[in-house]
Amino acid sequence: MVVIHRAYGFRYVIYTADHEPAHIHVTGSGQAKINLTGPDGRPEAVYFIGIKRPDQRRLMAEVIERQDEFLAEWERIHGTLD
Repeated sequence: MVVIHRAYGFRYVIYTADHEPAHIHVTGSGQAKINLTGPDGRPEAVYFIGIKRPDQRRLMAEVIERQDEFLAEWERIHGTLD
């Protein structure tokens, strides 16, 4: 597990033994999984568990803003995306 970012009391994590599609896990007061590239090319929430709606919006905005950075980290850890 590699913590790639921290914001708003949450950790943004990529697991080293994980699978495609490229995604991150967010942990803190609840948990989330967010694909870094959805069908429209933007990040897409897979699930939120125990995270309040305002925090969900804040987390998604952070992932959208840092999408390129997070994709680069995924590639650094897992290799080039196909």
